[in-house]
Amino acid sequence: MESIGRKKEVTVTVTEEMLACHVGSGDVKVFATPMMIALMEQAASGCVKELLEEGQTTVGTSMNTSHISATPCGMKVTASAEITSWEGKGITFAVKAYDEAGLIGEGTHSRVIVSKERFEQKAQAKLD
Repeated sequence: MESIGRKKEVTVTVTEEMLACHVGSGDVKVFATPMMIALMEQAASGCVKELLEEGQTTVGTSMNTSHISATPCGMKVTASAEITSWEGKGITFAVKAYDEAGLIGEGTHSRVIVSKERFEQKAQAKLD
């Protein structure tokens, strides 16, 4: 199934737990880059979730982003993902993040469609 141009947005309010000094990605009290990336991934995975067959999910395979503006605790952040390419099991997204003052990050993100059960079994097999 192909849905080039399909979009999804997710919004959060930045909390203490999302700050760089809390997640270990720095020592400043601003929205952490890893949290911005996670929000972008949430938008991307949500964008395609209802298009997948039962038992399928997507997993992230690459993220190329710039975090260009700091966001303080308490401000809302919205991440968006738009499908730009869908080839076989591979899906590419244009991702962006905004706070209430404007653009804070942007880039590209790739995901692949997998069998959720098989993927988790393969990961667990590493423990054997």
